[in-house]
Amino acid sequence: MRVLLFKEEKLGVSSREYPTRPLVGTGALILQDGKLLLIRRGAQPGQGKWSIPGGLVELGENVQDAMVRETKEEVGLDVEAVKLMDVFDSVTLDDQGRIQYHFVVVNFLVRVVGGTVRTASDILEARWVRVEEVEKFTLTDSFRRFFEKHRDRIRELALLREK
Repeated sequence: MRVLLFKEEKLGVSSREYPTRPLVGTGALILQDGKLLLIRRGAQPGQGKWSIPGGLVELGENVQDAMVRETKEEVGLDVEAVKLMDVFDSVTLDDQGRIQYHFVVVNFLVRVVGGTVRTASDILEARWVRVEEVEKFTLTDSFRRFFEKHRDRIRELALLREK
């Protein structure tokens, strides 16, 4: 399967940058003890900015399974989906107005069922952040829009998950 994906990438079919079609990504909203787990991205798009764990859905993979896999890979936590939070487009244009990135993002509220936080090589840092403090961080554009849209609900959920 990796050979097939390599050939597709070489043809530009699966390229993240300047894609020929939207790519499906997934994210995990992890709330624990009244805090949200944020990660600082080590790669584009959004390099150096804060977001939630997640990544791309692989060919033939269920979107929920992708979220579980990406969360384990990026931050070492085993999670299970509690609720679908949102599905939205994240489109980034370059200076010439061309589509540089286009993701369809599926974010889930999740529950931690195991593991300990540790970061993968493409994650610069992971940090538990009080929900009231999230917007003080330099967030990716897509996560900022998601957070602003769901801020009140996330605050309610965080209160439910405080010790």
